[in-house]
Amino acid sequence: MEAEVQDSCKEMDMLSWLNRTALELIGQSALGYSFDPLVSESRNVFGDALKALLPALSKLSVLRMLVQYFDKLGPRQLRRRLAEMIPNADFQQLKRVIDTMDQKSRDIYSEKKAGLGKDNEAGLQQQLEEDKDILSILLRANLEAADEDRLPEDELIGQISTLVFAATDTTSSAISRVLHLLAQHQDVQEQLRKEIVDARHGQDISYDQLLELPLLDAVCRETLRLTVQDVVLPLGEPIQDARDGTLLHEIAVPKHTSIVVGIRGSNRHKAVWGEDAEEWKPVERWLLAATRPSSSSSDSVSGVVRAPHVPGVYSNL
Repeated sequence: MEAEVQDSCKEMDMLSWLNRTALELIGQSALGYSFDPLVSESRNVFGDALKALLPALSKLSVLRMLVQYFDKLGPRQLRRRLAEMIPNADFQQLKRVIDTMDQKSRDIYSEKKAGLGKDNEAGLQQQLEEDKDILSILLRANLEAADEDRLPEDELIGQISTLVFAATDTTSSAISRVLHLLAQHQDVQEQLRKEIVDARHGQDISYDQLLELPLLDAVCRETLRLTVQDVVLPLGEPIQDARDGTLLHEIAVPKHTSIVVGIRGSNRHKAVWGEDAEEWKPVERWLLAATRPSSSSSDSVSGVVRAPHVPGVYSNL
């Protein structure tokens, strides 16, 4: 970037640069692999595929529901052949994106093993002990596991795409939002720059030092508060996940999610209305409630309804 603006002022696509930066950071820290030297404008096929994945998936909402059945149809080679025959441009675009990600993940995995230069398991184990990236840790744990617990190679390769996809776009989007807000609040920008420069003392900053910078922490927290990527809805009471029976205390509600509110369920919820929630009791439930203490001044419009403590707008039914 510095080279790009040496001669004159120039507009820079920061989101594009941050996407490349995030990809390189996760590549080095998670995979021990370098995707991009970040020295000039260039395209990265793997990075482009990562950004194209969600848009491609969003166009196939109907076909995605059939994947669970398609996945059990014969051997992999047959499923691959059938996928190539599906006459749908959006589906074929998604297949190309996935193929690109899969091939690059396989290349990274092969280079990782070849770079270790160890053909036998003992030598490979020794080399993995020296590497600190996540892929090396994963490979080491897999080698140490019992034979029946080891992940197959295809699953290890799949973890590469998962790690990179999960970390790249979210990181670059969050940092670009921070820069945008700092550009709008230049007084904070100047204070933050001074805090970082003073902490560096002309050297690189360690992870522990970064955690001790109060304004940097405040800027990150405030940015995430106002520009949250995933909205999480806390539940008044935990519910059981229909998939595996675990208790959920909150539900993630991403942007563009269609929400259906069960009004009938809310109005007959025994935890709110009592064990007689299904019964019609206007006097007992509403009029006699006026003599009971209220925990909130917003529990009633007329001063009569007090006992049923329904959160939000339902308190005034």
